[in-house]
Formats: sequence, C-alpha cells, structure tokens
Amino acid sequence: MRIACVLGPRFEDSEFKDPYDAFRQAGHEVTIVGLEAGAELEGDKGKVKARTDKSFRDVKPDDFDALFIPGGGSPDKLRAHDEAVSFVKAFLPAGKPVFAICHGPQLLLAADEYKGYKMTAWKTIQGDLRKAGGNVVDQEVVVDRNLVTSRQPSDIPAFIRESLKILQQVPARR
Repeated sequence: MRIACVLGPRFEDSEFKDPYDAFRQAGHEVTIVGLEAGAELEGDKGKVKARTDKSFRDVKPDDFDALFIPGGGSPDKLRAHDEAVSFVKAFLPAGKPVFAICHGPQLLLAADEYKGYKMTAWKTIQGDLRKAGGNVVDQEVVVDRNLVTSRQPSDIPAFIRESLKILQQVPARR
C-alpha cells in the first residue's frame, strides 16, 4: 500500500518514527508529504529528523491508499494551510484508511471529517472534538471503519497493530 504521511515541524518523535518504520517493515511505501518538498523537519524531542519527500502541491490524494497523521505540534502547524487540510479531507469520505495519533485528529477537525466516527486523541484534543460534536472515548486505540486513532506515545504498539490490520483488509490496487 502507498501511505501518505503528512508531516510538519515539531512532530512527536516516536509517534512518527515508530509507525513509519513499522509500515515500511511490513512492505508498505510511505511518502512524507509536507509544506515544502525536501524540507528538513525535526521532532519535538529533537531525537528524530525527517525530510519531506513531496509537497502538497506535488501530490493528490488519489496517489495514495492510506493516510498517516503523527501527533505533536505538526498537525497544528499543518491545519493552518488550506492545501494540507484539503489533502486530508479527501481520505475518509473515499473509504481510505486514516491513522491519526495524539494531536493528529486536529487535522480531521480542521477538515470537518470527524463526524459520525468514534475516535480518541490527546486529552486536550478530545475536549475540542467533543465540543465540536465528535464521538470521543478515552482508550489506547479506537478503530471505527477506516479510521484508527490513539491518544499518546504509550499507545503506539496498539496503534501500529490496529493500523497494520486495517491495511491487510484493503484490496490491492491494480
């Protein structure tokens, strides 16, 4: 599967790196998409660096089978940009898997693509989603159809496990 990882500055190191590595080890192609192609990004903890492969201008949602939204400060930075929000908005309605952890659902909120889904997020984002009418629970991982969400770094193993299960269920594109 081809997975778009939307990434901006100050991402949460482990919430990016651990799932990114797991997806690649499982044989999936992961493309890091950001505001500028070739941009060097550093994690919030300063332990992980990543370089964007493509910009939002270089890609379209149809190029990908799934979407991965790491947490930390990245989703907040990205949601200020229409091209990032428009890109994210296309995945859930198309039935494509979306994997969002921690602050990741901020982008779903900005894209108005959270209604009708049961989900979780970082505790402060849970409150934002509830106030916007979202169906929010406080669990390590929530799977609702094509959406997998988790709250925080300690949830990463469950997040990876359930995301990989969803990817196994997606029919291969020809």
